[in-house]
Amino acid sequence: MKSRMESRNSFCILFSRSSCILIAMVLLLVHGSNSETVQLNGGNFNNIVSTHELVFVNFYADWCRYSQILAPIFEEASKKIKEQYPDAGKIAFGKVDCDNENGIATTYHISKYPTLKLFRNGQVVKKEYRGQRSPDALAEYIKTQLEDTIKQHSTMDELDELEDAKRNVIGYFSDKETDNYKTFRRIAMQLRDDCVFHAAVGDVSEAERAGSLAKIAFRAPHTRREDTEYIGEVNNYDLLLQWIQDKCVPLVREITFENAEELTEEGLPFLILFHKIEDTEIVEKFTRAVTNELLSEKQSVNFLTADGSKFSHPLHHLGKTANDLPVLAIDSFRHMYLFKNDVRNDLETPGVLKQFVQDLHSGKLHREFHHGPDPVAPPQPPQQPGHIPHDSNDKPEQPTSPPESAFQKLAPSDNRYTLLRQKDEL
Repeated sequence: MKSRMESRNSFCILFSRSSCILIAMVLLLVHGSNSETVQLNGGNFNNIVSTHELVFVNFYADWCRYSQILAPIFEEASKKIKEQYPDAGKIAFGKVDCDNENGIATTYHISKYPTLKLFRNGQVVKKEYRGQRSPDALAEYIKTQLEDTIKQHSTMDELDELEDAKRNVIGYFSDKETDNYKTFRRIAMQLRDDCVFHAAVGDVSEAERAGSLAKIAFRAPHTRREDTEYIGEVNNYDLLLQWIQDKCVPLVREITFENAEELTEEGLPFLILFHKIEDTEIVEKFTRAVTNELLSEKQSVNFLTADGSKFSHPLHHLGKTANDLPVLAIDSFRHMYLFKNDVRNDLETPGVLKQFVQDLHSGKLHREFHHGPDPVAPPQPPQQPGHIPHDSNDKPEQPTSPPESAFQKLAPSDNRYTLLRQKDEL
């Protein structure tokens, strides 16, 4: 069989030089079009995503130079994976032209190009890919996503020694071939970044199961055998997923330099407690206060804690140092607003923390930034008959100047992405 170049040369014998060049270009286009990636659109997106175990999707725009740089890299990574995992329905690499498929881009909240998201069994994985952009790095990421995340245990003693700082989900099963175990494994793959999953299968789990086919339990950090048992149907994927999500994704999270970018990209203001790393008491107090006062705000505010020694730059913006910890503030992504009450003593005073957040929503914090404190009418003494009121000679307080957002600088970089314009704070 002739090679591609030999075939191209045989055409050159029959045609002129200019015709040969034209035909060679056509051949290159034809052979180059054998892409391993799938162009996704409104007609095939749901079908492709739902019929593959993993779908890695590149949301791009043709005019974006970072998208142009990534395109051949993404294609090469797709070829590498296809060679190693050729089975149908296993892995697909897809791409979405966001200019032409605005509906898909809107559904998945695409705010920058290119954005790389992973879909597992039809569900988008919360954490998008933010690692190195090379064929090997992308291929390695996909290979790690195929690894089984469930840690198997052969004795109950092993389950007594789980890492204290982690959130652990433990499954006890009669057999790995049951629907219960397969449902558990599917959820473990979906929530692999949020919890550590464990399993005890067969005779070793019999006493714990007490005659049932399966049992699921959650163990919170810093507890030993103080497990919370799931009481629903184990093979009901939606119910079990929701229960485990509620346990594994805490209301109050810790912000680190590793997760700061993805937290800022959620687009919610931060209510953030800066504390000394050894001061676990104030973290517990903050968590209780948020749970008791602000549960209804979890869709509009991110509740975070931060190691004050690591995040000294935001503290500096607030005019604080590590000696002032604990410090509580709101970062709206335009300005930072300091909690003016005593953090340690007033945090759990009913209504105080809630009022701080409500002042953000109402615009009071922002309004006072521009115009100074809202006027408070002084109490009026009883007026005598014939008394004519007059203006006070007191001068109004001058506008305050909260510092600019410090965490906005940890958002996705415009040296790596084309960022879509965000709506300004009112």
